Amino acid sequence: MSSNDSTSHILQSLLVNLLIACAKGIGAFVTGSGAMLAETIHSSADCTNQVLLLLGVKRSRKPASVHHPLGYGRDMYFWSFIVALLLFSGGGVFSIYEGVHKFYSPEPVEYALVGIGIMVFALALEGYATLSNIKEMRRRSAGLSLFKYLQQTKDSDLVVVFGENSAATCGLLFAIVAQVLAGITGDSRWDALGCLCIGVVLVGVAIFLSIEVKSLLIGESASENINNTVKQIVDEHPSITDLLHLISVQQGPGQVMLLVKLGFTPSLGAGALSDVINDFERILRERLPEVRWCFVEPDRPRVA
Repeated sequence: MSSNDSTSHILQSLLVNLLIACAKGIGAFVTGSGAMLAETIHSSADCTNQVLLLLGVKRSRKPASVHHPLGYGRDMYFWSFIVALLLFSGGGVFSIYEGVHKFYSPEPVEYALVGIGIMVFALALEGYATLSNIKEMRRRSAGLSLFKYLQQTKDSDLVVVFGENSAATCGLLFAIVAQVLAGITGDSRWDALGCLCIGVVLVGVAIFLSIEVKSLLIGESASENINNTVKQIVDEHPSITDLLHLISVQQGPGQVMLLVKLGFTPSLGAGALSDVINDFERILRERLPEVRWCFVEPDRPRVA
């Protein structure tokens, strides 16, 4: 994965959310809308989140050190998890609180058309950012369905940005409907209900993201494609007889560690065995450049 691949979608979402947060803030001040205020806080929190993701990308690229011999790749997963927590608390919980407060202490919503116009503008930008995320995910998915990709991908930064943008798009739809109903009926409790719906969406997305990223943070196996490629290399190599054991660990985006136990042709001497192992590692890295570490243990082949 190139540097641009890792950050372009984050930078795009950051710029979009900065513009949207400013527009929503003006709208919330002018209209007094709770749903608009919730959306302003949400977009502002998203900006902070995307700065944290950029920090995670930068830190994950630090070279290995004595204290961290396998590098800092999982730093990306840590910051992605922090973003999920902030989305839950700074966006979802606040929106639910604001919705409950506005429902029991309603305040008139003024200049509803101004608020609706701003949210339609924000929806167009968020929709564009979400579609860009989907396009990028389809490019990386290698034929998987979108749902399968979200479950299996190791690109936590892209999944988090997509989660934020899709939640914002759904939230804006709720906010627009709430503003329209509040304007038609004159009852600002519709606006409060819209705020509640936004909060529920954000909490749901935050929980999904935290579950997915937690798995990567703890230590998740690499993609099935990597395991299959290792098996294919073993089957093709004339001096390797068995794949006895294989452990693959995702150490960060584009960073994989392999531990392999192999069976070799019994007639190989120590020097020839070393040459075969080196040849196996060379082929492996040619086909799978994301494999940063490969530890091979020779063992007796299985007896038929």
